[in-house]
Amino acid sequence: MEKIILYVDDTTYARDFLARSAPEAAGGGARHWVMVACAPRMTARISKWVSHSARANWRAKWFARTQAQMLPLFEHAGDAVTPVLAQGTLTELTQRLKMEHGAAARVVDARRPKIGVDLEPVTPDQEPSKSGWALPGAVMGMGALLVLANELAE
Repeated sequence: MEKIILYVDDTTYARDFLARSAPEAAGGGARHWVMVACAPRMTARISKWVSHSARANWRAKWFARTQAQMLPLFEHAGDAVTPVLAQGTLTELTQRLKMEHGAAARVVDARRPKIGVDLEPVTPDQEPSKSGWALPGAVMGMGALLVLANELAE
């Protein structure tokens, strides 16, 4: 049985990701999916007004909604699924899951890329995702200079 560790943070994106990679994943045999749900982080402004138990309750409800949306997809194909709620660093979680489910387990990162946010790597050899918004200081300075020149010309 092939074991696949799947990281999910957005069910719609993950469903589309799996649909696109279905020909690549096809191959016969049953699969055992370890679906790791990565709950969105709360901002510092929210977290100082919300108690720890309320945050844990919110994460549990988010996890239940994610399971309700993702599990039918795997059950329809007849695959086994083990849902896991991510806590701590993802690289450590991946290493722990590989120890539990076998080192040959394949890791699939189906988390939605976010603009302006670098996603945490899920394996030690994975490079952190780039948000695409990094600009060199010289480009920013030249842009500011052009805006200033335009304002003075008017």
